[in-house]
Amino acid sequence: MRPARALIDLNALRHNYQLAREVSGARALAVIKADAYGHGAVRCAQALQEHADGFAVACIEEALQLREAGIRGPILLLEGFFEADELPLIEQHELWCVVHSLWQLEAIERSAVRGPLTVWLKMDSGMHRVGLHPADYQAAYQRLLASGKVAKVVLMSHFARADELDCPRSEEQLAVFQQARQGIVAEVSLRNSPAVLGWPNVPSDWVRPGIMLYGATPFEQAQAVAARLQPVMTLESKIISVRELPVGEPVGYGARFVSERPTRVGVVAMGYADGYPRHAPSGTPVAVDGQLTRLIGRVSMDMLTVDLTDLPQAGLGSRVELWGKQVLASDVAAQAGSIPYQLFCNLRRAPLLYLGH
Repeated sequence: MRPARALIDLNALRHNYQLAREVSGARALAVIKADAYGHGAVRCAQALQEHADGFAVACIEEALQLREAGIRGPILLLEGFFEADELPLIEQHELWCVVHSLWQLEAIERSAVRGPLTVWLKMDSGMHRVGLHPADYQAAYQRLLASGKVAKVVLMSHFARADELDCPRSEEQLAVFQQARQGIVAEVSLRNSPAVLGWPNVPSDWVRPGIMLYGATPFEQAQAVAARLQPVMTLESKIISVRELPVGEPVGYGARFVSERPTRVGVVAMGYADGYPRHAPSGTPVAVDGQLTRLIGRVSMDMLTVDLTDLPQAGLGSRVELWGKQVLASDVAAQAGSIPYQLFCNLRRAPLLYLGH
């Protein structure tokens, strides 16, 4: 059996969720959209069900998968509904729903559903992706309540640059939000993972931890609270071939690496078809039998090569950690010009093995 696999530490997942609640002092929706960022939405939801205040997914398909698996807590649709005919399903399965556009508000008003619905009313405070214009926010809030179909409205917005700790944009967005919602007495949700970790003064009755749940930092620099996160996924495989090369020999497609000394090369059963980034350069860290070394040569579809020259104990069958508790996904992502979000979401083919039920 091919040795490539991803170990998912559910105890670490629970630790990171509790950290989000501890540092925010707020209720927390565990964001498990995109199959829990590649970690398996159903298994992650089951692991958190007794701890989480609720869950957040992108769309109704993801929510229904959780309901079918027996997840009974609140589930928020972060993108709301895409067609008005989803509203009966939202009502039937008691889903919470983001409203970010006037057409969605109008669809609720026209709908035959009786609710009562829980709506998270999203304002575009400066992200300029989705969300109601601040000038429309007060009226939209009043229309939702007047529809007779909405029992509760949570006010929300999303920060565009909270991962930049020295950037004033988050404070500017907060000011826009506070001005536009002035006079509305309702619960608020503003903080995503970087805001939970790095913006403690932003008011939020609800927080939405995403990438931090999975133990990866959203920041490019060291940050004290992010240092307390525990990596959830360990992507690993084994050495399947070893060869000795003299000076001046190329390795892999395109001869991107040429040996500058006699080099012992280990071939690993892992490639970009598994989700390992193809553009990771030579020098990207890996760990072999617990010892740090480096990637050499171009990543192939099914295999990659690592430097075993200084690891004489390593050989056929040696365990290789591509990212996890020793080699951080954020470090691999930085080398590859990517982000840990993308690494996790791109995971495929390698089976998931769950630890810490």
